[in-house]
Amino acid sequence: MTPMSQLFDIHGVEGALMRYRVVALIVSVLLVVLFGIGLPLHFDGNHNAVDAIVGTAHGVFFYPLYILLTLDLTRRLRMTPIQLILTVAAGTIPIASFYAERRTTAFVRERQAAPADVAPAI
Repeated sequence: MTPMSQLFDIHGVEGALMRYRVVALIVSVLLVVLFGIGLPLHFDGNHNAVDAIVGTAHGVFFYPLYILLTLDLTRRLRMTPIQLILTVAAGTIPIASFYAERRTTAFVRERQAAPADVAPAI
């Protein structure tokens, strides 16, 4: 299988990781915009447009999708429940969500590089 076809393999870990990473980055950017722009405008100037639009996009669409994609990735990699909880919780904290995405990607890459007969330390 070529690297490009692995990327779009909807049943493999690479496809699950790519979906997770895209949505994790969207959630991260939405959180930064919400906390950095939307909430200050809401509390200082009583301007609710950014808060309403970005908050709705994050809370109604992307964060639930982020949770589902994290669950899918966790199932495929057999991650521990603690890893799942920490990764999902990071999607609620600005800047921490960027860190969690990078750590999860590194974890997946380590798991893929480990020999199949040796279980990696979790």
